[in-house]
Amino acid sequence: MKVLVSGCMGHMGQILCKMICDDPALELTCGVDKSCESSNFKCFKNFNDVNVDVDIIVDFSHHSLTKEMIDFATNKNLPLVIATTGQTDEEKKMINDAANSIPVFFAANYSMGVAILIESAKRIASQFKNADIEIIETHHNRKLDAPSGTALKIAEGLKEVRPDANLVLGRSGNQKRDKKDIGISAIRLGNVVGIHEVMISTEHECISIKHEAYDRGLFAEGAINAVKYMKGKSKGLYSMNDMLSLQ
Repeated sequence: MKVLVSGCMGHMGQILCKMICDDPALELTCGVDKSCESSNFKCFKNFNDVNVDVDIIVDFSHHSLTKEMIDFATNKNLPLVIATTGQTDEEKKMINDAANSIPVFFAANYSMGVAILIESAKRIASQFKNADIEIIETHHNRKLDAPSGTALKIAEGLKEVRPDANLVLGRSGNQKRDKKDIGISAIRLGNVVGIHEVMISTEHECISIKHEAYDRGLFAEGAINAVKYMKGKSKGLYSMNDMLSLQ
């Protein structure tokens, strides 16, 4: 498969490009990045300049490029693997709308372990209906969005079994915790790749589920698995649960 990497000059983009080059089933055809520098593959500063044929787009760029990328993908009828987070509600709607005409794989986190964590947390929360739930996420000090897309995805999953839950981002003030609250706390420090913990507590016991990523290559590897999974897929919105058959 001929792959275009959006955000190819970023930290994650460079890791992904190297992995693609090392994979005999894939071909790194070109990249798109506003900071194009010398490389051993073609690099374009925007999608309008792309003049080569590709089979699929993998996005590790910035959510502000969502419209430009989707316009290109839909015009060329290309599948998309989106690994960028922080999208606005409007940008998420663009992604959902695009899935009506092309195959789109969209995940906040490309770790198999995180996908399993979410499903496990949902199962536990459904059994402990009155338990307090808190989510704590920790990332490196360069991360722009808070809370992380993964933390929001965990909360979104929990709301499937707690539909009346209120998300409380960065708790503060002088008031008691509401039983319907799902708290999300974001910590930014050092060079932490990513830690997500879900705590589910009753008056008598607490269950804690924690996932820690040691290397950013984990996410690039997951994106490559998604690229291979998307081969031959029809239009629609796909996720880690689809790829891992968790539902």
